[in-house]
Parts: sequence; structure tokens; C-alpha cells
Amino acid sequence: MKGFLTTHKGMEDIAALEVNELIGSKASVAEGCTKFPIKKYDDLFTLCYLSQSAKGVYYLLSEFDFKDIFNDFKKNIQKIDFKEWLNKSISFRVKCIKDFDESISTPEIEKELGAIIIGEIKNKSDYSQKVDLMNPGIVIFVYVTGKKGYICIDFAGFDLSKRNYNIFTHPGSVKGTVAYSLVRLSGYSDDEILLDCFSGSGTIPIEAAFFASKFPVNFYNKEKFAFLKIEAFKSFDFKKFFRKIDGKIADKKLDIYDVDSSMKYITYAKKNSKIAGMAKKITFSRMDLEWLDTKFGKGEVNKIAAKIPSGAEDIEKLYNEFFYQAEFILESRGKIAVIGKKDLVEKYSSKHKFRIEEERAIYSGKERYDVFVLSKTK
Repeated sequence: MKGFLTTHKGMEDIAALEVNELIGSKASVAEGCTKFPIKKYDDLFTLCYLSQSAKGVYYLLSEFDFKDIFNDFKKNIQKIDFKEWLNKSISFRVKCIKDFDESISTPEIEKELGAIIIGEIKNKSDYSQKVDLMNPGIVIFVYVTGKKGYICIDFAGFDLSKRNYNIFTHPGSVKGTVAYSLVRLSGYSDDEILLDCFSGSGTIPIEAAFFASKFPVNFYNKEKFAFLKIEAFKSFDFKKFFRKIDGKIADKKLDIYDVDSSMKYITYAKKNSKIAGMAKKITFSRMDLEWLDTKFGKGEVNKIAAKIPSGAEDIEKLYNEFFYQAEFILESRGKIAVIGKKDLVEKYSSKHKFRIEEERAIYSGKERYDVFVLSKTK
């Protein structure tokens, strides 16, 4: 039995780390996804409920190399036994995500793959499988990247990268999944001080609080999961399952600081964190960047995770001040994980005795984020 998880390109290793932490399974990575062994379906329920890096969580039925998506898909469908998932009374639909051949639309592919599945089931079982595009009993998910295809059962049923707390938004905000990647790249742990000094609508501090308190990111989405209505799990005790995980939520004080120069966005961050259930875990401050060294002592902060604003009037001054303040408030072994402009990060980090340990690109849709992990030079 194998699980399958989709994430943002550039975050695959972070997703693999999280899979290992949450279900104790070693994941292998490919572009925009990870696959991993599972002992039982509960592992996939757990990932749906807790994963902060996932866009989707699936049960992997088959993977294949392809030259012609339709012909190779048909060959592989013949090897799959759908009896555990589908019968005469259960409806289905196909959902596809692809990054090849823009001349073929995703709806066209979904329609053709659905027809192939219907034909194959009819050959084996002598009935026509019901289709329901709006409220299917089962969603068969097909992920195609490069020359590799994956056929899966969708366990989540919705985009896990969307956060229900993200109501009051900042134009420069990143998705919760991307914010989580910064928290993890900084190396933050629950006994440390973490600072976001450009918090906007509070996404990074909120994701840090979820992670540190073991609070399920989908705590308020329990009723939405697709796995709840899969007939194969109709006798599973989901109330007991959720109760067991919720019992591990850590009720402890956290030193997570949400700082912004705008009172408007501090208010937004407070409101979003309240919706997320994290308001009591985060300290909020309206403060201009140049005053950080009056709030934090020398070497007091352990980790900084932030997205440096791109539309500032004097952008070079902003970068210089950011690294100047970080040099003072960050401990000697502390780390910074930021999204920023490569040339300015390089220029001003070195000026203030930081070195770039790692850089990567993370993609959210067509948006590219340049991410840097920095530490102090000796």
C-alpha cells in the first residue's frame, strides 16, 4: 500500500520530512509530489488532517511512464481492481492535474480518462459506472508531470493548501503551505523565539503556531473530508480517530512574534489568528523595522521567517535595515528564512555578516518565490 501527496514545486523535501514526522514513513520525491508506504488507511486520514505542506493526499493505485497519455493510461487501468472503491451504486469523477501539452485542456483529459475507466469497468463487471461531476462518491485523481503518471483515490476532496483563516488578506501574502516551508527551513522548534517582522496578514506566525502546538491545520474542516463518505470506510470510527489526534494538542506558551509597521495589518493578523484558533499563541506588535532593537535584546531571537516586501519605496534601504536589525537581535547560531530578491539578499546579507546557506525556488501556481536560508558568519 502506498500513499501519494502533492505539494508546491520546490517544497518536495519539506513534504517528505513532514510525512516522516506525522506517520513515520520514508517518502521519495518527484516534481511537485511525494510517494510513501503506508501500513493502513489511517495514515492518509492523518495526513489530510495535519499536513501543512500538502495540496492533496491520495491513495496510490498505479504509476506509469507514458509517451501517449491516453494509450498508456488505458494499459495501466487494465491492471487496477476498482472493486474496493466502486460498485453499481457508487458514482465517480476524474480529476487531473498536468504540466504537459497545453494544447490539450484539463477538462478534455478528464473526460477522456473517465470514458476509459467506464469502458474498462464495463468490460470486467458488465455495468456502466455512474458519473457525478458535482458530488461523486469517489474521485479518481490523475497527476501527470514530466513523463510520469500517477493514478490515485482522492482522500481529502478539497485543496489542502487553502486556509479557512485567510479572510483578511494582505496583497503580498503567501499561501499557508509556503509560509510553513519558511518556518521549517528556519529550523524553528517550539521552545524558541520566532519573529516575522513583515507579517502582513499573519500567515507565517499562524503556521508556526499550528506546527509548534500540534494543532490540526484542518481542525475546522473535519466534516469536509472526502474519506468520510467513502463506502469502504463506513464502519470506521472517525470520531475516535479525530479525538485521539486532538488530544495531542500542546497547551503551552509560545514565543512567536507577529510584527508589522501597519496597524491595519496587525489588526488583520489578529483577526485571522483568532479564526485559526491561534490568537493566544502569538504576540502582536505594531512597530517600524528600525525599532526592532528596542523590543528585542542583543541575540535574543532564535529564528526569523519572513517575506520581505517587494513594493517598498526605497527597497535598498529596507533590505539594509532588515539585515542590520537581524545582525543585532539574532543569536549567533540563529537562522533566517526569507523570500526576497536575490541580488539584494546577497548584497545586504554579506554586508551585515550573514551567509546564504541555501537558496531555492518555490512555485505557487505561476508565482515564483526565491527563498533563502541564512546564518551568521563566524
